[in-house]
Amino acid sequence: MKRFLLQLLYIWKQKLKIYFIAGWIGAGMGIFLLAPSYDYISSRERNADPLSSIEFVLGQFTEVMTGQINQNNLILFYAEIGAILGLLSLGFYQILHKRLVALDALKVELEKDLPTIIRQGEGPLLEFKSSLRWDIQEQRVNKALEGVIMKTLAGFFNSPVGGTLLIGVADNGEILGLESDFQTLKKPGHDGFEQTLMTAVSSNLGADLCPLIHVLFHKLADRDVCRAIVSPSHRPVFLTQGNTPKLFVRTGGGTRDLNIQEALDYVASRWKNPSKLP
Repeated sequence: MKRFLLQLLYIWKQKLKIYFIAGWIGAGMGIFLLAPSYDYISSRERNADPLSSIEFVLGQFTEVMTGQINQNNLILFYAEIGAILGLLSLGFYQILHKRLVALDALKVELEKDLPTIIRQGEGPLLEFKSSLRWDIQEQRVNKALEGVIMKTLAGFFNSPVGGTLLIGVADNGEILGLESDFQTLKKPGHDGFEQTLMTAVSSNLGADLCPLIHVLFHKLADRDVCRAIVSPSHRPVFLTQGNTPKLFVRTGGGTRDLNIQEALDYVASRWKNPSKLP
């Protein structure tokens, strides 16, 4: 617990430092840009200033640096406005940057050649599943298999980089296809399969996670394979098994659940806001 609190304190210190710097930069912009701009426009409206805009701003800058500040310039007001704009800009940048990073990661994943990926075998970022709900050994529908799929997806959601799940591929890389799964659906085919998968994610892991899964279908060896590209989640993702919420993570080529202490440590290091625990 002490380690958890120290990590949380360090994160908040770093965040406050960044916002403090952004506020000071914004305040500087308010003093050296917004205030001179307002004064220059007012002066031009009164036809009282023959200087160019650059000369005017440089003159204002010199007055500020030498302490020759007229109270009517409302320097403090513009500093406050600038600081607010700086903090807002930082917030917008963080949102846009996170989105751009996610899009770049998705682009890289989409450009990968699927047969080459399969030949590499399972690993921390890739897992194969034979089917969604059709039990190949028992030759019947087995909805418990959906739980195995959810477990893998939860592990990828909790990973810092996400991962890819291929459904219709055996552990050894053999292409099995989705035809048997299709026959178990009310709406056989790609659309019905994707809808069933997304419904299971929404019911078991959370509807807010559905936009983080990008489902594609490929034709390999004349058989359909589902490729689910999973982006990392913005929150810890728990899967309930036996009335107990469990946190699953990827370890090597598999997925395992963590005990309470491991889960606390992992959440503290993986997410900046561990208060989102259920």
